[in-house]
Amino acid sequence: MAKEGNLLNEVLQDENAVLQNWVQGQVSAPGFRSDRTSREELTEQARRFVPLLADAVKSETADVHAPAWSGVRQMLDEVSYERARQGFSPSETALFVLSLKQPLFERIRSTAGKDPDRVLAATWEVNAMLDKLGLYTMEVFQRGREGVIIRQQQELLELSTPVVTLWDGVLALPIIGTLDSARTQVVMESLLQRIVDTGAAIAIIDITGVPTVDTLTAQHLLKTVEAARLMGAECIISGIRPQIAQTIVHLGVDLGSVITKATLADAFAIAMKRLGLAVTRVQAPSRRRAPDDLESGSPSDRNER
Repeated sequence: MAKEGNLLNEVLQDENAVLQNWVQGQVSAPGFRSDRTSREELTEQARRFVPLLADAVKSETADVHAPAWSGVRQMLDEVSYERARQGFSPSETALFVLSLKQPLFERIRSTAGKDPDRVLAATWEVNAMLDKLGLYTMEVFQRGREGVIIRQQQELLELSTPVVTLWDGVLALPIIGTLDSARTQVVMESLLQRIVDTGAAIAIIDITGVPTVDTLTAQHLLKTVEAARLMGAECIISGIRPQIAQTIVHLGVDLGSVITKATLADAFAIAMKRLGLAVTRVQAPSRRRAPDDLESGSPSDRNER
């Protein structure tokens, strides 16, 4: 594309004209997200992108994956990942590149003068080039969006499996929702890390919030219990409802080596007993009389006051 590349070089020399029309086209577009980006930010991005594009065009290669286009690709990576994180759509992200067509077409027409063949050839090259860059931008955006989703899923898994300290030496791990292989790994890592940090001797795994228990779920629980035992902590499983108990029996899952209780309170009582501790009721403090009660009391009460 030597001839057309030379024309594009001429066009891209006038950066200010291209920048103004490009930024204005993005801001005026119906899908412009003023709540997530500003004109100043777009102007800064455009000011960085145009020189990179001009340098790539000088290489006179149409392969946007060639080393000469590495600067352009790097910036598109940056823009695409950032917009994926901010919640832009794929089309809104691709608009960053595709909206550059009109200002370049206008500059080509005004620069080439009355040479229609040159205008047509350069226009075709620009169109193909920006289409390739637009597709590249959407591919990068998709990868970035998938990364955001995976990271959010991991954060949700961590938030949904908190390990809390019920007493000195007693941990509790309430599980809510389905327990699959990925979540079991998070549960196991969280529990084992807290056992190491606190030196707890007993861990209570509460499955009250688990809707159903199948063979796979039971196996995941047994793996977690066994891993905790290897760390020197005994596990108690609480939240065994009648339906879950029947399911476990029908499935033939052997939980004989694991202490199970119907409620978290029952499991906590067992844990306290294993630690040689007991909870006793202290005498309730006397109820403090209200001023109205004192005024309406006997004369002796008022004298004492």
